[in-house]
Amino acid sequence: MNDVVRLSGLTRSFEQGGVRIDVLRGVDLTIRPGEIVALLGPSGSGKSTLLQAVGLLEGGFGGQIVIAGKDASNIDAAQRTTMRREHLGFVYQFHHLLPDFSALENVVLPQLVRGTDRSECDKRARELLVALGLEHRLDHRPSQLSGGEQQRVAVARALANRPELVLADEPTGNLDEATADRVLAQFLELVRGQGSAALVATHNERLAMRMDRFVRLHDGVLEEGSVGGFPPM
Repeated sequence: MNDVVRLSGLTRSFEQGGVRIDVLRGVDLTIRPGEIVALLGPSGSGKSTLLQAVGLLEGGFGGQIVIAGKDASNIDAAQRTTMRREHLGFVYQFHHLLPDFSALENVVLPQLVRGTDRSECDKRARELLVALGLEHRLDHRPSQLSGGEQQRVAVARALANRPELVLADEPTGNLDEATADRVLAQFLELVRGQGSAALVATHNERLAMRMDRFVRLHDGVLEEGSVGGFPPM
């Protein structure tokens, strides 16, 4: 079985004020099917840049990016869009829900885009939202939901198409501690339950300890080890 993700020598640089900034300086990473990996690092360390690379959200990266056995290093924008739709799901710190659509509709829409039958879309969306404790909020729009409820809808949306890999960028960073714990627990349970892999960027080592493996982005490269074994951020 192919690895879900394989990064080899990944690099990314930017020019700022005439100065070259090397954000990623040769990142190597492999994620196996069903594995949940915490990506640790302080703000500004390049976690979001790394997720953008794995998520095929932009070009400009050096090195090799392989997603679900397919080399995505030099594909064009249309091919990146297809690969995202077929293999990936996304959860961000801010939910980015469509404000004019209900919770149910927000989870139905990505399935429709993929070409799934409408009745199947509705069934899948309801199952996920009920599993996340939102059975009484299906017809509410984002503005009518609490922050924790909005993020749970975002989790359901990310999982709707049963992606092989879920990318989460500080998915509970905008929530209070108790709500963050609850949302993360539900997220991990659902991801594991459907057999997806996940790469979860966080600066919170306590939350990272609930995942299968930990890597830390430091000075543009990845370090592996236990949470307690890393030097302080």
